[in-house]
This record gives sequence, structure tokens and C-alpha cells, in this order.
Amino acid sequence: MDDRPGPVTADDVLAAVAASVAALRPGAGGDWSAPAGDLTWTCWETVEHLADDLFCYAAQLGAGGYAGYLPFEAAPRYPGGEPNTIRSDPAAGPEGLFTVLTATAALLAAMVRVTPPAVRAHHTHGPADPEASAAMGVLETLVHTYDVARGLAVGWAPDPALCARVLARLLPEVERTDDAWADLLWACGRIAQPGRPRREHWGWDNTTRD
Repeated sequence: MDDRPGPVTADDVLAAVAASVAALRPGAGGDWSAPAGDLTWTCWETVEHLADDLFCYAAQLGAGGYAGYLPFEAAPRYPGGEPNTIRSDPAAGPEGLFTVLTATAALLAAMVRVTPPAVRAHHTHGPADPEASAAMGVLETLVHTYDVARGLAVGWAPDPALCARVLARLLPEVERTDDAWADLLWACGRIAQPGRPRREHWGWDNTTRD
């Protein structure tokens, strides 16, 4: 019997972002200029970075095998900040930011659905097929929501089955426990686990899985 987790899908991208927004909305009145967890980015900047990731993954799928990252202009909000192409007008408040994030998730989901499986999108961690692009979007959403939730002091507990599918697709070498969410946080350098110190350097592998 095949007990491998199923693929990561466009629907997973939408579900992950919907869950993220639902978790962060109670913190809408909080301090969005606070650091997002252990990151140097603010909570606001981190959500913008996440939206930027989702947008860029969608665009790379549509670039027809462009050999490199697309030459979108990106700039930080302040010296030393994260250069993003996608920004949300602060005057629109957190609800505007949530809407921008939701819209970029829809763009990625749409591109995952319509892009032929043979297409490969450029990425630092290897050429990404549509499923890998979906998995990258989900990973970024789950982990950065963790960062922002810490900064805003709100709860966040994603679907363990989705965490398991992301691990199987992008991080199959990670030794698994019975807690897929903790395994994903460890794999992405967020926490230590018993017998496994916190990772200082990490990444994933977009290699297509059979």
C-alpha cells in the first residue's frame, strides 16, 4: 500500500492563505511594526514579503522557462529593509494587507492549475514544476504566519496533513516525528527539537518526486 502523502495542490495554496488570514485577523489592532518572531522584518513587512513570494512564484511559472528571476523592480520601504515588488498601502490597514495576500494566493493557485506539468520555473533551490511552486507557496505561508503570529501574540496551528505533504515534496530528507508541524518548523530553522539543535542554515529541494 502506498502511504506517501498526496501532492500539494492549488487548493492547498488557497486553504493555507485563508487559514493564515483567519489566524492573523485577531491581531489586526496590534503593533504591525513589531518584529515578526525572530526575524529582523516587521510583521507588516513579513506579510508583504509573503505576498511577494506568492506573486513571484506565479509569475515564474508564466515566464516560459526564463533563465533567472524575472526583472521586476523591487525596493525596500526603508534602508536595509526587504526589497519587495508587491506592497500594500498602509492607509488600507491590515484588512488591505490581508486582501493583497489573498489576491496573490489566488494568482499562484490559478497558475498552478493551468501550467503544464513539464514547465519548470526558475528558483534558487532548483527548477520548480507547478506542484513544487504550490508547495513553496504553502511552506512560505505556514512558516511566515508563524513568525507574524509570534510578533502579534496570536495563535497559529496549521493542518498537520498539509505540513506533511509539504515536507514530502520539498524536504523529504528531514527525519520525521509524529508532529509534522514541529518537523516543518525545525526544518525551516525556527525551533529546536529533542536531539536536534535549531538549524542555522536551511533550504529545500524542488526536484520532481515520482
